[in-house]
Amino acid sequence: MFHRIGQFVVRRAWWVIAAWLVGMIAIAVSAPTVTAQTDEASFLPKHYESIQAAAVQEKAFPASFTPSALALFERSDGGALTEADKAAVAKIVQGLTDKKIDAVERIVPVSEQTTSKDGKYALAPIAIDKIKQQDPKQFGDVAKDLRDEGKALAQGTDVKFQLGGAAAQSLDQQEASGAADAVIALSTVVLVAIIVGIIFRSVLAGILPLLVSLFFAMPTANGLIAYATKAFDLESTPVLSAILIVVVLGVGTDYFLFLAFRYRERLRAGDDRKEAVVNAVGRVGEAIASAAGAVTVAFAVLVLSSLGMFKALGPALAIAVVITAFASLTLAPALLAVIPARGVFWPGKKWMQEPGNARFTALGRMVQKRPAMVALASGGVLLALSAGTLNYNGIFDLAGSSMPKEKESMVVQDKLAHGFSAGAADPSHVYLTGNGGAKLDPATFKGYVAVLGAVPGVAQAAPEPQLSEDGTTADFTVMLKDKPDSNEAIDAVTELRKVAHSQAPAGTEAKVGGLSAIYKDINLAMTQDYKTVFPIAGLLILLILGLQLRSVVAPWYLMASVGLGFTATLGAATLLFQNLKGEPGMMFMLPILIYLFVVAIGTDYNILIIARLREEAREGRSPREAAREALRHGGPTVAAAGFILAASFATFMLAGNVFMLEFGFAMAFGIFLAAFVMALFFTPALTALLGRAAWWPGHGDIGGHGPVEPVAARTPEPAGLH
Repeated sequence: MFHRIGQFVVRRAWWVIAAWLVGMIAIAVSAPTVTAQTDEASFLPKHYESIQAAAVQEKAFPASFTPSALALFERSDGGALTEADKAAVAKIVQGLTDKKIDAVERIVPVSEQTTSKDGKYALAPIAIDKIKQQDPKQFGDVAKDLRDEGKALAQGTDVKFQLGGAAAQSLDQQEASGAADAVIALSTVVLVAIIVGIIFRSVLAGILPLLVSLFFAMPTANGLIAYATKAFDLESTPVLSAILIVVVLGVGTDYFLFLAFRYRERLRAGDDRKEAVVNAVGRVGEAIASAAGAVTVAFAVLVLSSLGMFKALGPALAIAVVITAFASLTLAPALLAVIPARGVFWPGKKWMQEPGNARFTALGRMVQKRPAMVALASGGVLLALSAGTLNYNGIFDLAGSSMPKEKESMVVQDKLAHGFSAGAADPSHVYLTGNGGAKLDPATFKGYVAVLGAVPGVAQAAPEPQLSEDGTTADFTVMLKDKPDSNEAIDAVTELRKVAHSQAPAGTEAKVGGLSAIYKDINLAMTQDYKTVFPIAGLLILLILGLQLRSVVAPWYLMASVGLGFTATLGAATLLFQNLKGEPGMMFMLPILIYLFVVAIGTDYNILIIARLREEAREGRSPREAAREALRHGGPTVAAAGFILAASFATFMLAGNVFMLEFGFAMAFGIFLAAFVMALFFTPALTALLGRAAWWPGHGDIGGHGPVEPVAARTPEPAGLH
C-alpha cells in the first residue's frame, strides 16, 4: 500500500504540493475562533459535589459572589495602616467604583473583617461579570483596567495598591505564557534546523522538516482543531498552544528523519531520485503510520477523561499528529521528488559515500554477543529510576507553578498567606438545603457552625450564615488554615465533607464547594482516569503493534518496556525536583502527561527499531544477527530523532516557571530513555533473546522465507550521526 502511495505522490508531486498549499490556506482562513478556558470548575462533570454546590449557590444566592479579584492595600513603608491610610483606602475603593469599569459588578469596601490582625493589610473583594470570566483575554483585560486605575488613584498617598485573585492571575499568566510560547517556539525551530542540518551536513535538509511541519501541518491542524472544538462542543485549554508547537515540530521531524535516512540509503544503493523516494515511502511508510497511530490513539483516548482539560488536549493533539503524519507521507516525499538530491544534501560533498564511523555497528555487535547482559543492564537502569515514584506527591498550585513568583498576583497571594489565614483568599462554603424545598430552622445554625469550625484544618467558620430569600438554603463560609490549592486544604475538605454530611440537621442536605473542593474533585477525577484512560490507551496501542508486527508476543514486551520508561521518567523527575531541589511536590497532571508523551511518542522508536528487526529477520538472519543489523541500520535514525525531540521538549525549561521546568525535564528525559535506553538496548536485546518466538504466530516469513528485499540490493545505513 505504501509503495503505491509513494508512486502516486512522486508522479503527481507538484499537484500534491499545490493541494497542500490550497487546503492549508482554506482551512486556516475559514477556521472559527476558539477561546481557551481557564476556569477549573468548568473542567469537571456535573456529578461532582463541588459543581453541585456551585449550582446551589447560583440558584439560592444569585447576588452573592466569590471574589474574582482582590485589591490589597498596605503602607509603602510596610507599617500598620493609620486612620489617614484607611481614609485613603476608602477613597481609592470609591474612586474605583465610580470609574464603572466594564464588567466590574461590585467592589466591597474594606471592613474590620477584611483587615489583617496586625493592621498591615486591607482587602477589598471585587466581583466581575461571570460571562467575562469565561474568556481569559477579557478576564485579564478587566484586571488590567482595575490594576491601572487603582495604582493611579493610589498615587500621592502612603498607600500601595496591588491586585490579586483569579482575574489578576489570568492577566499575569497570559503575559508569562505569551513570552514562554515565543521562547519555546523560537528555540524549537532553531534546534530542529541546526541539529537536522548537522546530521545531514545540509542547509536544506534542516529547513525541510520546518517547512512541512510549521508552515503546512501546523496551520492545517490548528484550523481543523478549531472546527472540531466547535462541532463537538469541546473545551480549549491555554496549555495547548505551547505543547502543540513541540508535538507537531517534534513528531514531524521524527517522521521526516525516518523518511530521509531511508531515502539516502536508497540513493546510495543506486536508485534514481524518484525511485528512491518511492522505495523510501514503501519501506518506512508502515512504521510512520503505525507510530502515528499509536500516538493518535494515546491522545484520542483522553476524550474519555473525566476532566475537561484533558478532553480538550487529547482530541486536539490527536488531530495534529494525524495531519503531521499525513504531511510526512505525502508532502515530504513530494518535496523530495521535485528537489534534486544534491540540493537536499547541499553543501555536503560525501553524502553518497559510506562513512567509516562504526559506533552503531559496535553497539549492534555488543547486543548480538551479550543480549542477556544488555537487557539486564538497561532494564536495571529503568527499574532503579522507577523507585523514585514512591515519593511522588501531586500539588494543585496551577497559578503559582505557571508563572514567576515576582508577578503581582503571586506577591499578593504570598502576602495574604502571611497577613490573613492562608485560606482567606478563597474560602470554602457549605450549602445547607432543606429537603423537598422545606425552610431551614435557624435555631440549628449555631451548633452546626461549631461543628464545622472544629474540623481539623479549618481556621474558622463564619458565625452567621447567609440565608436565601426563601429560607430554604444557608451558606456557611468556612475559612481553611492552608492555601486553597495546597494538599493540606484538600485533605481538610475531605474531612469537612464527612462532617458536613453526617452532622447536617435532620431534613437537610449539605454540599461543600469552593476552590479547594474543586481541587478535591479534580483529584478524584484523575484517580478515575488512571483506571480507565491508561488501560484503554495501552490496549489500543497493543492492538496497533500486533497488527503492524503480525505478532502476539512482541507487542507485550514492547508495552512493558514503554511502561518502565514511564515509571522511570516519573521517578527521575521526583528524585530531581522533590528529593534534590526540595519542592513540596509536582503538578498533579504531570503523570498523565508523561504517560501520554513517553508511552505514545516513545513507542515510535520501538516501532522503528522492531520493524527493522523484523525486516532483517525476514531476510534470513538469525535473531542475534537481526539485532546487530537493525541497530547498525536503524540506530542512527532513532538516535537522531530521539535527540531532536528530547532537545525540543527541553526548550520548555526556558519558559521561566516551575510547571514548564518540570514538564520540559520530564518529557526530554522520557524521550531520551525511550530512544537511547529502550529502543537501542532493551528492545533489541529482548528480541534477540526471544528469537523466533518474538514473532509468534506470524513468523511464516521469518528466517529466510519470503524476503522483502534481497540483501545484495541494499547498501548498509551509516553507522553514525552524519
